[in-house]
Amino acid sequence: MQAQALSHHHNPLAGIATFSPKSANIRKRCNSTVRMALKADGPSIAVVGVTGAVGQEFLSVLSDRDFPYRSIKMLASKRSAGKHQEFEGKDYVIEELTHESFDGVDIALFSAGGSISKEFGPAAAARGSIVIDNSSAFRMDANVPLVIPEVNPDAMSHIKLGSGKGALIANPNCSTIICLMAATPLHRHAKVVRMVVSTYQAASGAGAAAMEELELQTREVLQGKEPTCKIFSQQYAFNLFSHNAPITSNGYNEEEMKLVKETRKIWNDNDVKVTATCIRVPVMRAHAESVNLQFESPLDEDTAKEILQKAAGVVVIDNRSANHFPTPLEVSNKDDVAVGRIRRDISLDGNQGLDIFVCGDQIRKGAALNAIQIAELLL
Repeated sequence: MQAQALSHHHNPLAGIATFSPKSANIRKRCNSTVRMALKADGPSIAVVGVTGAVGQEFLSVLSDRDFPYRSIKMLASKRSAGKHQEFEGKDYVIEELTHESFDGVDIALFSAGGSISKEFGPAAAARGSIVIDNSSAFRMDANVPLVIPEVNPDAMSHIKLGSGKGALIANPNCSTIICLMAATPLHRHAKVVRMVVSTYQAASGAGAAAMEELELQTREVLQGKEPTCKIFSQQYAFNLFSHNAPITSNGYNEEEMKLVKETRKIWNDNDVKVTATCIRVPVMRAHAESVNLQFESPLDEDTAKEILQKAAGVVVIDNRSANHFPTPLEVSNKDDVAVGRIRRDISLDGNQGLDIFVCGDQIRKGAALNAIQIAELLL
């Protein structure tokens, strides 16, 4: 599986810009002069919530993809201010996040929770920064593009770096990104009219503290001790339970409703029927999703497999004879979303439906990578 680099070729199926793969381990070994020149022309960036799991991943992805920046600010809460952050051979002092933090910042990458985004996102945009926000704060705002670069880059085509105008761009929910990376190429071909999603979500979706709690609980349970339940209200190790997002009045939880609403917004289709059940599973990193698709036009499984094999940012793992299909472990720390179990839905007549199984790294493509790809579209 490979990382993606921006390219300007067009996918004839989609009619919109896509990404072409580049080998993740062929890191650009530019000499320092070339690199300095690249960076001198690059945007100034700020990372908000730099000490969190996604904030740290922002740094990792920026480095992996040789993102050109002329300066970078490390921002976090008051309690983290003054700590040191090493990045690309330099030592940075983490600064306390304030409204003034964004003076002279071209791109602000936010991953510090909805309440922080609501307070500081518009303030940053008002100072001319283009804010790429990883929280749910602005996703359903009609004036804020909700973007997966391989799926709907045109949604942000009106936002220009260097125009002096600030803007907000929302990163979709991790489950939505992972689902739509696989479902969209098929949707373009045969139009999805109904989608049923069941998710198996890792601890990483609830942050670094949840990952630590799963590790701690696993040790405690194996030693016969009572598990420590601080992040989740019930035992997580050797268990699974309904996603911990609040339940809404219709009985769906907020995570499930994000899949419904965000899919409609990203696909620009209010008629598509979407239902979801989101489950938290004791996996450290990377989400899995079972997706059932019903189409307007027939789509057979062989054609679907061919479409997915050509799709940007997707890798097909579908070996029936070896019973080998995507797993969270295989996609952890990888950029691509893996898809397999591609089969005709036998409950529908003809080729009107498919079942697929999708796995994606929640911290990378489900959060940090998607945000950096959005930033790359601005360059």
